[in-house]
Amino acid sequence: MFKKYRIKSHFRFCIFLTLVLILTIITTGTVLGFNESAGITKEQYTEVKIIVGDTLWDLAKSYGPKDKDIRRTVHRICKINDISAHDIQPGQSILIPIN
Repeated sequence: MFKKYRIKSHFRFCIFLTLVLILTIITTGTVLGFNESAGITKEQYTEVKIIVGDTLWDLAKSYGPKDKDIRRTVHRICKINDISAHDIQPGQSILIPIN
């Protein structure tokens, strides 16, 4: 009734078991959330209230990260706040990334 199986190639069998083990570890880690890199560096923001005469370029230069390109910071501000550079109004609060 029981059929016996024979391993014809030990090398192929070891490769198969190794791949199954790696896939199992990756899948388990992903499901349990062990491999999230967001936990290491969390995005930090400064909330700024816009006054008359403010531009995103000036705000990015004043409050944004000093080591990053201002153009990229302005783009990130627009993306985070879902605005465009010319849509800011006095009294509006926006988030500016610190890092």
